[in-house]
Amino acid sequence: MSTSASSGSKRLPIAIAALVIVAVLGWFGFRALSPASAAPAATFTLLSGEKVSTAELKGKVYILNFWATSCTTCVKEMPDMVRTYQQFKDKGLEFVAVAMNYDPPMYVMNYAKTRELPFKVAMDSDGAAAKAFGNVQLTPTTFVVDKNGKILKRYVGEPEWDALHKLLEDALAT
Repeated sequence: MSTSASSGSKRLPIAIAALVIVAVLGWFGFRALSPASAAPAATFTLLSGEKVSTAELKGKVYILNFWATSCTTCVKEMPDMVRTYQQFKDKGLEFVAVAMNYDPPMYVMNYAKTRELPFKVAMDSDGAAAKAFGNVQLTPTTFVVDKNGKILKRYVGEPEWDALHKLLEDALAT
């Protein structure tokens, strides 16, 4: 009986330490880009060679979608991203699909061309944009930013489409 009691008492400090580590990492990892924080300064190089920056996007509601051609969830959600853009572009929505730095440029160009992506597609060749947006590593990661440059929502994985559309409607109406 004392063996299991001492075993249990040894696990408690480990569990508490693990919980503290997770909480601290969560605080520092997500604090910088939590909703209502300002979108960081970043410049995106589009497939056309043109550049667009978050400073230029200020005053507009926009979506930044970090993705990769090798990401099955990204490829699965892309038709819904296209539909979302088509639904809201006439109300002022801007959209930049940012391919991760490990994605071969030819794959991204081929994907954008064959799928006729109607929005801006950028390559994050040096990883600077992903780093600026909280060191994005998981794809897809999508940010919705309001006209004031504030992050309204960060999605990791596929968004819940009805909620995203409601968020966009509200942001575009103001």
